[in-house]
Amino acid sequence: MLDLLNYEFFRNALIAVAIISVASAVIGTYIVTRRLVAISGGVTHACFGGLGLGYFMGLNPIIMAAIFAVGSSLGVEWMSSRGRVREDSAIAAVWSLGMALGVFFVFLTPGYVPELNSFLFGNILTVSTADLWVFGIYAAVLIASMCMWHRTIVMCAFDSDFARVAGLPVGRVNCFMTVMTAVCIVLTIKLIGVMLLMSMLSLPQMIAEVWCRRFNTIMYASVGVSLGCCLAGLGLSTVIDVPCSSMIVLVMVAVFLVVRGVDALRHIRAGVSA
Repeated sequence: MLDLLNYEFFRNALIAVAIISVASAVIGTYIVTRRLVAISGGVTHACFGGLGLGYFMGLNPIIMAAIFAVGSSLGVEWMSSRGRVREDSAIAAVWSLGMALGVFFVFLTPGYVPELNSFLFGNILTVSTADLWVFGIYAAVLIASMCMWHRTIVMCAFDSDFARVAGLPVGRVNCFMTVMTAVCIVLTIKLIGVMLLMSMLSLPQMIAEVWCRRFNTIMYASVGVSLGCCLAGLGLSTVIDVPCSSMIVLVMVAVFLVVRGVDALRHIRAGVSA
């Protein structure tokens, strides 16, 4: 495996794993705290509509996916905040509409779309230096925003009603974080794909919540879990020659099961000793 470090594509993959692990852990902690994990699935599948439209019109599919992701996430936030549509209903509508549009435009696109599988299932080994710059800029903006407005973001995430009474700009904060979530989803598509993206935004937090209860500790633990699992998945995929994205998810699930098992044994022993 050390010999692979001589290749630029593998070095790019390692850097991308590190950057996206941090970004997805931060965003994942926010959406888990707000109980919006389902919205990540809706926005993820809405991106497929943008990908299909991009291929059909001959435009950059990532840019079109970003437009669809931001538009759908803001649409869900707007409809649910005004009480016109239940949030789960809005997410279901966005989810189904995005997939339907994606299938429709891909079918209309002449010829075969070879890059489609990489967006559906992910291919981190295709990450370029330009992608790394985009990932890095996004991660820097996200981390800077969390540092500057950490208290406000946490208060709006945990209790939006109290935050409004306290005079905080809940609507603007939620819209900003919704856009950042959508952008994170679009950037991470190339890492793990549309079909497996929700795991990157939920499993590290589920593992961290076994031992942690505070927002900060969950976020920091999620960064470590996400980074460790992604590196382990990337390493194992090169050894046994399987898709990297699926191996990353399998590693995360295995770690979650082990952690939950250890925690269950700890509670059993505590009950017996008592």
